[in-house]
Amino acid sequence: MEVIRTREALAAHIAKWKKQDKSIGFVPTMGYLHEGHMQLVERAKAENDCVVMSVFVNPTQFGPNEDFDAYPRDEARDIATAEENHVDLLFMPSAEELYPEPLSMKPHVERRVAVLDGAERAGHFDGVVTVLMKLFHLMSPNRAYFGQKDAQQVAVVEGFVRDYFFPLTIVVVPTVREADGLAKSSRNVYLSKKERSEAPIIHQALLLGRQLIESGETNESVIVQAMTDKINSQKSHEKIAYLAIYSYPEFEAVHDWQAPLIIAAAVKYSKARLIDNELINKEEAIAHV
Repeated sequence: MEVIRTREALAAHIAKWKKQDKSIGFVPTMGYLHEGHMQLVERAKAENDCVVMSVFVNPTQFGPNEDFDAYPRDEARDIATAEENHVDLLFMPSAEELYPEPLSMKPHVERRVAVLDGAERAGHFDGVVTVLMKLFHLMSPNRAYFGQKDAQQVAVVEGFVRDYFFPLTIVVVPTVREADGLAKSSRNVYLSKKERSEAPIIHQALLLGRQLIESGETNESVIVQAMTDKINSQKSHEKIAYLAIYSYPEFEAVHDWQAPLIIAAAVKYSKARLIDNELINKEEAIAHV
């Protein structure tokens, strides 16, 4: 595995692979790699000749009061983890490398962002598509790999790729979980011992919502209240940032309970905000993103 930090070095590798007619799988990350990221790598290796991973904590997707400075970083650990999992090329640019000067234009996401993280984190998804536009142009991948845990991001990126005719396929990989059901996340490291012991309640609440819907319950208030009570049965979290049900991938009010749906949660702890979700009619949901 080679670690590169400049656009020029990346372009040389990509050009060589393209000349050899090799397919490229791209795994974009913000680092502090965990098993969830490695599942993306495993899928990418199975489907492509070459795998490129980026590690870049993107400043444009963080708001002024968010955790950009505190976001966990461990470059040496990330390099070792990527090499152990047979990534072919690791791209670790500086902010100055990807944003050498102020942007002359900024993408703005219009759809699928009126709720959840799109509403809670103003400008977040604009920053996501900004950096992905840069990375997709630099990588020229055949496929790019994202985790289902970030389902709203997946829906936004799929729409972005389709709207602007990027010649690549977005591949969605199921959420990787700890043995107790907690979704793997780089931010889990910030949970206290008590918070970590209680955080699996988030997924348990989502599974309760799934069970209610699949048993025929269509009163959204009843479902959300049951999930809220489940999470609040544990006391270590500060608040439930959101807990809601929407059509997927539109992220609009539910009118057809037989169509693809998402149950999504964000729960704030003292030093971490954790997100998770369950997709109902999962295969149909992913197929229609």
